[in-house]
Amino acid sequence: MSYRRRRKMQIPSLICILHFMNLTKGQHGTDIPRCRRSSVCQAGCATCSALNGCLSCKPRLFFHLELDGMRQRGTCLSSCPRGHYGMRSPYVSTCTKCTADCASCFSETFCTRCHPGHFLFRGRCENSCPKGLTANAALRECTECPTGCELCVRRNMCVRCEADMYFLHGQCHLTCSSGFEPDVQLMQCIPPTHCEVGDWSGWGPCARKRGVRVSRRGKETRTRQVLRSPSVYGDPCPHVSETRKCVIKKRPSRL
Repeated sequence: MSYRRRRKMQIPSLICILHFMNLTKGQHGTDIPRCRRSSVCQAGCATCSALNGCLSCKPRLFFHLELDGMRQRGTCLSSCPRGHYGMRSPYVSTCTKCTADCASCFSETFCTRCHPGHFLFRGRCENSCPKGLTANAALRECTECPTGCELCVRRNMCVRCEADMYFLHGQCHLTCSSGFEPDVQLMQCIPPTHCEVGDWSGWGPCARKRGVRVSRRGKETRTRQVLRSPSVYGDPCPHVSETRKCVIKKRPSRL
């Protein structure tokens, strides 16, 4: 017979033994009352003793043994504490401990959360996840990743893509969508970098064309600096230099 099955059979028996010991001590005139009135019991108890706490519970409540120093005391709860699940029967409803790997469970065969180092998969806590699923340490469960994803934190949120796939907004893509460009070093889709230029400088001096000495016509130039160079898919830079015609001022004659 398995340990869990023996434990299920022992809990009602333990309650009866505690109750019998309480009745026996009461008959021998000890200071422990045979059964205290419900008004002095903990909330939810039908019967109780000062030594053992609750001996039986009111309808629909679960009987649970909890540690009180080196002893165990009975309590009556509307729902079982974490790490236990409720077992109902016509005679007594009890809180039963989950399997060793389960942090919380719905029944003996269905876990809802695992202890660290184990991962939830179809109601069971496993040491590792089957192929195609990621062992999610944060959620402690086996997570089905999106297509092309190597590591994810939940079903629709990837954190690392497979080789030759580009990462964008928690998903993996063969090519980057419009408005983004591929970064082949990081294997990510990133926004393109557009060119940025500064303000125009002032106009330079009016100068004649080379080889022309008679004409008073000339040209003057102004420039602006490139503050940020564009990426491959970014908007190119506009003109950073422009000229216009000008008239060379006549120098005053020397006396």
